[in-house]
Amino acid sequence: MIKSTIPTPVNEPILNYAPNSPERAEIEAKLAEMRSQTVDIPLIIGGKEIRTDDTSEIRSPHNHDQLLGTYHNAGAKEVTMAVEAALAARAAWAALPWEQRASVFLKAADLLAGPWRSTLNAATMLGQSKTIYQAEIDAACELIDFLRFNAKYYEEILEQQPIANSADTWNRMEYRPLEGFIFAITPFNFTAIAGNLNATPAMVGNVTLWKPSPSAVLSGYYVYKLLEAAGLPAGVINFIPGDAPSMADQLLAHPDLAGVHFTGSTTVFRGIWAKIGENLANMKSYPRIVGETGGKDFIFAHPTADVDPLVVGALRGAFEYQGQKCSAASRMYIPRSIWPEFKEKYVAEVAKITVGEVEDFKNFIGAVIHRQSFDKITGYIEQARTDGNAEIITGGKYDDSKGFFIEPTTIVTTDPHYPTMEQELFGPVLTIFVYEDAELNATLTLCDETSPYALTGAIWARDRHAINYMMDRLRDSAGNFYINDKPTGAVVGQQPFGGARASGTNDKAGSSLNLLRWLSARALKENTNPPTDWRYPSVA
Repeated sequence: MIKSTIPTPVNEPILNYAPNSPERAEIEAKLAEMRSQTVDIPLIIGGKEIRTDDTSEIRSPHNHDQLLGTYHNAGAKEVTMAVEAALAARAAWAALPWEQRASVFLKAADLLAGPWRSTLNAATMLGQSKTIYQAEIDAACELIDFLRFNAKYYEEILEQQPIANSADTWNRMEYRPLEGFIFAITPFNFTAIAGNLNATPAMVGNVTLWKPSPSAVLSGYYVYKLLEAAGLPAGVINFIPGDAPSMADQLLAHPDLAGVHFTGSTTVFRGIWAKIGENLANMKSYPRIVGETGGKDFIFAHPTADVDPLVVGALRGAFEYQGQKCSAASRMYIPRSIWPEFKEKYVAEVAKITVGEVEDFKNFIGAVIHRQSFDKITGYIEQARTDGNAEIITGGKYDDSKGFFIEPTTIVTTDPHYPTMEQELFGPVLTIFVYEDAELNATLTLCDETSPYALTGAIWARDRHAINYMMDRLRDSAGNFYINDKPTGAVVGQQPFGGARASGTNDKAGSSLNLLRWLSARALKENTNPPTDWRYPSVA
């Protein structure tokens, strides 16, 4: 048994960035500094900066003219170098006492809570078009929470030891890192997720190869530099932006692949799983595959729902960070009896939302991440504009002349299987289906069966019997389930995050369940008084 040494963590307080506050002044200065320079981002392999002839630009989604920097892409040679560097670092890193590894990430959390806070927030705002409040929650608070809570979870796992069955036996459990390297494939929409997908395996003794999203290389680079400043040894995490398909072809067939930590699309994740399966015969072990993928997250209102908070829950759930959250509310079921009141209040509130550059703190949402996303979302909006079974009641306008801006758009449909009720859009679009009060049961079935995903969902009601009934009927429809709240905003240590069905492996980031996926247990039995006679009493 280890002795508990890490205090029970508390969630990092969210700074409010009110006018004239010190944090407001600090972030404004950091934004001005980053806008005034272009950063050249190298690969970082074995602790060394590597630059290639293949570079890509980083521009703000909300301002195409703002060149923030360039980054170097890894090719096959650099990927091989990264594998070699990771494997070379593995033994020494795994051999460190667990407290020494955890201390690196606890130090990083303290740095992020202090002098690095504005750097990560500004990079996330400029590179991913998050407002300051969304960046603060993500790049600062959630990443700090991941680092601190995971250290405590790690300690608690190590404390889980077997009993001794006799005076002559000493039983114990060793939790060792996986044998090989972890391939971490991270998304654009959460800086904290990108950091956590690397930090969690590394904290428990693994080494990783980190392929960041092309749309989040800027914040990813600063996350790496933060960990480096906290004392992360060379080669433990290797930062290798590059072409995802070619990198996957190379790494998913490697005999030393120990696991994949992934957040992204369902289609890509299924391809990863299939590729690993094709190469199992050549691998030294069965790689751990952990993924959080798509969602078609719902709000389901009961006739007894309070309308005013429902309006706020729908608005925030659907439109914060332009709906670019895997947990964002994308479809809504609302009863006919409260629809007129809801519609009137909801339309009035959505009309107050301002869209624009995130450096203007009055804007509630910024730009969607890139051209591909903009074209996909606006295509659905244009289709709804002409379909007879759909009506746009808010938004519907968009502009890409300066940035990829889309107004918060609400579609009301008479068809519960309308495309935007079923297909993941990943943008500021909410589709509403109005059901007859007497059709509650049938509509619950629709909600459960319409989508292949099961990530997040929310139910709204005052009636406690209704809440219990709806919870039971929608038991398998969401891995994170909310009652009288928006279906977004999971907090580390409070709501471990992950979904099932086509939404992923539900390994619950923000809990010990995720850490266990990156550990291999060894049971040890030591006999302190071995027998000297082979005969059992029964044969005497």
